[in-house]
This record gives sequence, structure tokens and C-alpha cells, in this order.
Amino acid sequence: MRKMDKKPVQIVENIAVIDASSDGQAVAKTEEYVMFIKGAVPGDIVDVQITRKKSKYREAKVIAIKQKSDKRIDAVCAHFGVCGGCKWQSMSYDWQLFYKQKQVTDALTRLAKIELPEIQKILPSAKTYHYRNKLEYTFSNKKWLTEEEISTNQEIGNRNALGFHIPGLFDKILDIDTCYLQEDPSNAIRLAVKKFALENNLTFFDIREQIGLLRNIIIRSTSTGEWMVILSFYYDDKENISKLMDHLSEQFPQITSLQYVINSKKNDTIGDLDIIVFKGNDSIYENMEGLKFKIGPKSFYQTNSDQAYELYKVTRDFAALTGTEIVYDLYTGTGTIANFVAHQAKKVVGVEYVPAAIEDAKVNSGLNSITNTSFYAGDMKDVLNDEFVKQNGKPDVIITDPPRAGMHDDVTKKILEIEPNRIVYVSCNPATQARDLQLLDSKYKVVKVQPVDMFPQTHHVENVVLLEIRA
Repeated sequence: MRKMDKKPVQIVENIAVIDASSDGQAVAKTEEYVMFIKGAVPGDIVDVQITRKKSKYREAKVIAIKQKSDKRIDAVCAHFGVCGGCKWQSMSYDWQLFYKQKQVTDALTRLAKIELPEIQKILPSAKTYHYRNKLEYTFSNKKWLTEEEISTNQEIGNRNALGFHIPGLFDKILDIDTCYLQEDPSNAIRLAVKKFALENNLTFFDIREQIGLLRNIIIRSTSTGEWMVILSFYYDDKENISKLMDHLSEQFPQITSLQYVINSKKNDTIGDLDIIVFKGNDSIYENMEGLKFKIGPKSFYQTNSDQAYELYKVTRDFAALTGTEIVYDLYTGTGTIANFVAHQAKKVVGVEYVPAAIEDAKVNSGLNSITNTSFYAGDMKDVLNDEFVKQNGKPDVIITDPPRAGMHDDVTKKILEIEPNRIVYVSCNPATQARDLQLLDSKYKVVKVQPVDMFPQTHHVENVVLLEIRA
């Protein structure tokens, strides 16, 4: 059981919350410092407990709400406030969109400090719950105890859990009853696995001691009604693995791809391991505007399928292709954007660091009889060189969708050397996007900005920017 904090507790009363930060916390200001508060909504007046002190700011958590904000609503999920997955669930969706729009505006104006057009209104998600097509849960034999469980002072006998990591704690798992981010039967599948494991005395993993059979479960779905379940085991217990997999297959005939992996490593990644098909197909398939995309157990695909379509439409519209252009799709992943725009381009060249993703991209082109794409695997800053441009042709348009860290300086410099007519920059991190836009400003002007909400109930936001070369 966790020990209670014995340090002196500092309480600050009647704090007026004025804003929301880019990492999802609430913001307040005093004469001495800025305060970042967990559990508050802009407009609240709250009492808080200081949890961390720095010279210019404090971190705090709400212990009492003195006056509720008009932006506040009741959270749907019973795990809200402990599970860190939906920090904004207590804020109305209209206000979530407002602060995401503000996050983009602040990043581009304060960080990029470049000339900007009017930022278009954020595109909302049609679904605010049950929008994810992938969730991953972790088994643990030492579940995280909630404050309510601790306050009972009763001995907790069964500490097995199947759920999400507590934010910032690699070995603490919150046992999840219902998650509202993926449609049914996602919760039923997870609960059935846990029930079977408990009834049959299957051991849950202990990450510190590196013992236990059950490690992880990944549940994936598509808009076409296909389901993939991948179970990760620490060692190859053929008898118990078969019993559990057979049980799942019988209970959930809608699972079209049932797979498992033996992972005896010290980390949970399975990208370098062999995945075994227990029953059904080795992949599931997503459809988008008549295109078919293969999703394997290791494949990346945008986790909000419906909103990914809206994001890709914005990207394609910004690219303004006429059928004569050479397009480079940087950080192409499994080639979703590359294949999505291919029918409007002369040629699309995709580059991605992960070789397995590039193989998926090629498969997706083949599935859709797309013949004007080519894909290359390698580190972007190394692949994108003069010889590569000479081989594939100078691009008229570059589409770039980098990870949260943004583009490497060498990549940005090479784009400036290549001088495509247009750049469409898709980003999941407006701050690093702003940094890169500032570097590109010497030759490019930002002409369109379109935020897109991919992840309701969270602070995360996607942003698409169109840059055109200066005359």
C-alpha cells in the first residue's frame, strides 16, 4: 500500500482559474507566480494544494471547488481525475475547441512570430466519445490504489489490474472498468480477458520483478466492423494461452483477427517481435473514400478514423493538385496520405523511418491499384539529399507530417534548398510546428491555417498549414 505524504501541506484558497495550458492543465496567476492546476476548469474558483514549487511557478491540485465555472460539466467517466487520458472531460466540448484554437493561435503568434493569415475555425469531431480505433491496456499484479481505497484502511487482497498507466509512473496501473473512448465490444473484450484470467489463476505481470504471464492487450477496430485483438505474454505457456485465446474466440465471434506475441523483453514494445495469428486474418482493413488500407498488428493508423478523413481532405485541398505535380510525402507512415492524394498527382514519393511502415505503404498502393507512388525507408535527414531529388525529381509540393518533435534542422534546410512551390505542414504539436515555420519564413509565406480536433476530451490538437514560396 502507498505511504501517505508526510511533508507539510501548503493550501492556497480562493484561486481564480483564468486559462488552460497546452499540456491540459488549468492556469492561474498570483502576484508572485503562475500556477498550473490539475482538476480545474477556466472560470473555477478553487482551493488548491501545492504539489511542486519552482522559482517562477507552482504546480497544484484542486482540493475544493468554491465556485464552479460555467464551462464546467460533469465528467462521464468514473476514472476521471485518476486516469490521465481525458484531462478535459469536465469541460464542455465547445470550450475544449475554444482552448485548442487558442493553443494553435498562441503557438503561431508568440513562438513563430511571423506574418499569418486569419486562422480558420477548428474542425470539430463528430464523435466526442467512442472515436478511437485503438486502445492498449496493461496487466499488473500491483494495481494503483485510489484515495478512496486507501481511506478504507482495509487490506486489499486482489491487486491484479488490467488498465492504463498512471501518468508519469511506469509501474502503476489503474484498473479500468469502463473506458468511453472506443465503441463496444472493446470494454467487454477487456473485462472478459480479466475475468477468465482471474478464474483460471493466470498470473498478471510484475514489471519490477519481471514475472507473470499476462503483459498487454491491444484492441483495434475499423469503421467497416472488423476487430483485431493482440495479447502479449511474457513467456510461452501454450496450454494457458490456447485456453484464453479459445475463450475469446468463442465469446466474441466479431473478432476477425486474433493474435498474440511472446515478449520476454524488459519493455512492452512488440515492433521487433513475431506476431502469431491464433485465429482469423493477419490484418484488418479500413476504407476511406473508396480506398482500402491494410492495418496489421504493428501498423500505424490515425486513431480517430472519421476525423482522419477530415484531416486528409484538408491536406489534399491545401496541396491543390492538378494531376501534373510531383509530391513528396515526408514522414509518410504507412502511406495513408500519399495514397489518398495519389490520384490527383503525377507522382508521389513517400519517406518514412520505419521499414515495416514502408512495406505497409507499398501494400496499400497495391491494394488500390495505385501505380504512381514510390516509398523509401530511412532517417529523413539522411534520405532527403541531392541524389534523392535527382533520382525522384524536384517536388512541386511537399507534404510533411512529422512526429511531435517536429522536423530536424537538416530536413528544414534541405526543403529550403529544394524550393517546392507549396508545403503542406501537418502537425500534432503546434509549438514545434511554429519553430519550423519560423525557419521556413525566409522563403515561404503562410497562407492558410486549419486546426483539426482529432482527440476530444484531451488537450491535443492537429494543425494543418499551407505555405507558398515567396515571389
